[in-house]
Parts: sequence; structure tokens; C-alpha cells
Amino acid sequence: MSENNILKEGKLNLDINKETPKKESKGLDGLVIYGKYLDLISYTEMILKKYPKQERFALASFIKNKTYEGMEYIIYAYKIYDKNKKMEAFNMIDTKLKMLKVLIRISYKNKYISLQNYHAWSYKLAHIGNLLGGWINSCRKQ
Repeated sequence: MSENNILKEGKLNLDINKETPKKESKGLDGLVIYGKYLDLISYTEMILKKYPKQERFALASFIKNKTYEGMEYIIYAYKIYDKNKKMEAFNMIDTKLKMLKVLIRISYKNKYISLQNYHAWSYKLAHIGNLLGGWINSCRKQ
């Protein structure tokens, strides 16, 4: 028996400072890009509420659709095992991200969003793009 389990002075000495093994989150929730993309969706929903009425059914609706399509392709890429189909899904995600960048730039130029919103939104898209690049590289190595 180890020292940690030996009774000392009538008390069981347990080492509570030992790190407990972390639970590995399995499934889609364990995918970092999934969580970041959910954050992007909630941020997008919040910002789109500020758009003028005439743009809510045009540009804002288009941005929302592209955002949800991106999430759809993330889920698809996660579920696919065929390497070629997975790479196609990655390309579609990248296309959606690039299109969102263009739409956000248009929103800023038309003064629908502030400079601070533009920077925050662009940062989120860039971060997701970096995560996507890492995912692509890890799949290429397999």
C-alpha cells in the first residue's frame, strides 16, 4: 500500500492535491471550432438586431444564412470519414468564412455596424479560420 492510504494517527491520509483525470468530452462539443462557431452565431444574432429595418430582410438575412450554413458544414465535416469529402467540407467552410468577411466589410462601409463591432466580428472570423487551418492540417497528416 502507498503512504497515502495508510492510517496515520487514526486518520486516513488521502492526498487531495493529486490531479483527477479530466473527462474527455466526446462528440461535437469537444471540437474547439464548434464552440467558437457557436460564439460567432450568438454574436452575429446580437449584432444583426441593430441593423436598420430595410436591411433586416436583405443583408442581415444573407449574413445569418451564411453563418448557419458554415455551422452545417462544420457538423458535416465532423461526421464524414472520407478524406476527400472532408476536404470538400473544409473548403465550403472556408468559403462561408470568406463570404462573411466580405458581408461584414460591406456592413461596416454602409455604417450598419461600428468600428468596434467590425473588429470584434473580424477577429472571431479570423480565429475560426485559424482553427479550421489547424483542423485541415491534422486531417492531411492522417
